[in-house]
Amino acid sequence: MPETPEPPTPSPAAEPLPVARRTDLGQAKLLPDIDHDGGWLLTLDDTPQSYVDLGDPTHLEFEYTRRLGHLVDALAEPGRPLHALHLGGGALTVPRYLAATRPGSRQRVVDVDGPLLALVEQHLPWQGPGVDITAEVGDARAALAAAAQAAPGSLDLVVADVFHGSRTPGHLTSVEFLRLAAATLRPGGCYAANLADGPPLAFARAQAATLRAVFPQTCLIAEAPVLRGRRYGNILLVGSAAPLPVADLGRRLAGDIFPARLTEGADLAAFAARTAPVTDATATDSPPPPDGAFSVG
Repeated sequence: MPETPEPPTPSPAAEPLPVARRTDLGQAKLLPDIDHDGGWLLTLDDTPQSYVDLGDPTHLEFEYTRRLGHLVDALAEPGRPLHALHLGGGALTVPRYLAATRPGSRQRVVDVDGPLLALVEQHLPWQGPGVDITAEVGDARAALAAAAQAAPGSLDLVVADVFHGSRTPGHLTSVEFLRLAAATLRPGGCYAANLADGPPLAFARAQAATLRAVFPQTCLIAEAPVLRGRRYGNILLVGSAAPLPVADLGRRLAGDIFPARLTEGADLAAFAARTAPVTDATATDSPPPPDGAFSVG
């Protein structure tokens, strides 16, 4: 009687491998997180840009994305869909979060780097049941101007998270740019910009003054050491024509595993005091980070 053959031993699942590609703005890499299944880090010229968890889009790894997540959570009652425009795509971390926490949200992403968007779409696809996210190649300001003309007063949220390398382009930092953003927002809509600065915080102060020149209601969110000018880091500026949910947002920020401080009202006015708003005529790119501030090996 012939022996029964042993069943084949299943081969272990293939480990995800890094992916590298030259894009319009630099050398992009997608690096799998060896400590977290489904986690991927996107870098551009070795500067971290985005972290995505394919298994759980509500997992926000970077501190500034967690703060944007808290803002999204506080803007409206839980689950209510929002209409959003994201200037700067990266790996679409925040759009994925918004789609997961507020199903039915309509979202448009605009990024100047077409090959980068294609790389992310190929290896970290974002579409799924109930996800309404469109991504397109274009300049952020041109896209904003087109939206302000074609559909004024139609958006709940505009997020500006644009870095060419590690610097925000100057044409996205002016009063004229913010007026375009304000024109796209419906009553109660909100504008949020992720920026980065370090001591002496001259860029951040000027951006706060610029925000206050356009939006009646404003706040700034940053870690205390960054706000005190002790180190370089991310700064989130938020503006609206309507009152912002500062009490709720402040509680969420204070209770986060990476606590941040919310500055508003007289404190924000003092932070921006004696600083002129930025115009197209005076705008410059944000300052470069110090060596090694964000880079990875």
